[in-house]
Amino acid sequence: MSKFHGIIPPLVTPLLGNDQLDHAGLERLLEHVIEGGVHGLFILGSTGEAPSLSYRLRREVIDAVCRQTAGRFPVLVGVTDTAFIESIALAQHAADAGAAAVVLSTPYYFPAGQTELSSYVRNIVAELPLPLMLYNMPALTKVWFEIETLEKLSDLEGIVGLKDSSGDLDYFGKATGLKRLRPDWSVLIGPEALLPEAMQLGGDGGVNGGANVLPRLFVECYEAIVAGDSVKQAELHRRIVEFQRIYEVGKYASKYIKATKCCLSLLKICDDCMAQPFHKFHAPEREKIAKILQELDIPVVQG
Repeated sequence: MSKFHGIIPPLVTPLLGNDQLDHAGLERLLEHVIEGGVHGLFILGSTGEAPSLSYRLRREVIDAVCRQTAGRFPVLVGVTDTAFIESIALAQHAADAGAAAVVLSTPYYFPAGQTELSSYVRNIVAELPLPLMLYNMPALTKVWFEIETLEKLSDLEGIVGLKDSSGDLDYFGKATGLKRLRPDWSVLIGPEALLPEAMQLGGDGGVNGGANVLPRLFVECYEAIVAGDSVKQAELHRRIVEFQRIYEVGKYASKYIKATKCCLSLLKICDDCMAQPFHKFHAPEREKIAKILQELDIPVVQG
């Protein structure tokens, strides 16, 4: 079994205001997902609003998460940045705090060519203090880790796998095919509704945002897939698909994170404050989210 496998939630970052971590909310959230049986955590990713957080706050999140999890399972830390040196510095902080690996997407703003991207990864791996998982997120970074590039980079022992959030199962299948070169690689799917199909293609699990809210549901679905229990898998996957309706609320790109945080707020786990420039859901959207959860027999607390 690959080192990183199962359900690894991309943890939201609970906030109370500008550059202010919701420590109590983070503690409750961590215990919530741990009790749900997750196999690891991915912090400071897209769902964690990492690009909107100060470097100081990112370090505070790393310290708090690693301290509370205390080695119970691997913590993967997102270090994606437009500045090479900042990624290295954050990775060093993650290593000092006890993280298991770092996660790196393609640098954003000016799109990098594949030749530039390959050199960048080789240069950064040489300086990283922890194993590296690559993160394919073309919708937000404008650049893919093309399969040919991944194949060329497979000779780097420091790379331990790929998280793919493209939603392209053809690409995902080709990525899992690279295990012929690197059988130790972990290949994880981002879009949660694709978990069964991704695992049938040779994937190792999911980095699924919904597992912030319903960790046990996602863990049990993963376990049913591994056990080959198609009946149980189908029922659990149906609930996951029904839960996806929360992501249809709202109209901006940030609605996925807003919906997740809104759910956690309704469950009284953490505040739903968003990092600037984003806003949390207002009452009409909040009521829609509450209705979806109630239809799934998930008790919510309004107000």
